Amino acid sequence: MGYFYIFGTIFFTVYGQIVLKWRMNGMGSLPEGTWDKVIFLIKVLFDPWVFSGFFAAFIASFFWMAAMTKFDISYAYPFMSSAFVLVFLLSVVLFNEAITWHKVVGLLLIVAGILVTSRSL
Repeated sequence: MGYFYIFGTIFFTVYGQIVLKWRMNGMGSLPEGTWDKVIFLIKVLFDPWVFSGFFAAFIASFFWMAAMTKFDISYAYPFMSSAFVLVFLLSVVLFNEAITWHKVVGLLLIVAGILVTSRSL
């Protein structure tokens, strides 16, 4: 059950990041003027999809608390790094973001770190 809690944390974290990026792409850039920024951010805050991204982060925290009852944090936390990998892959597929050697090498190092750390149990 502990791994289910870690999976839930990762799933809701990734969902939130992808949804926020998707909606921000649709809303354009942050305006220059201070008052325009405030209006823009209020508009963003009340977007149902953006709200679902915030809510997903909230739900992810509950999954994380449950995971903390099953594992040492030094064991469980490296699994959270897989969110970086999933966000990268989804950003390439959904947003046509560039794949660079630096990103690939960084992600491979993250995966190697997950593998090394997860074997310490």
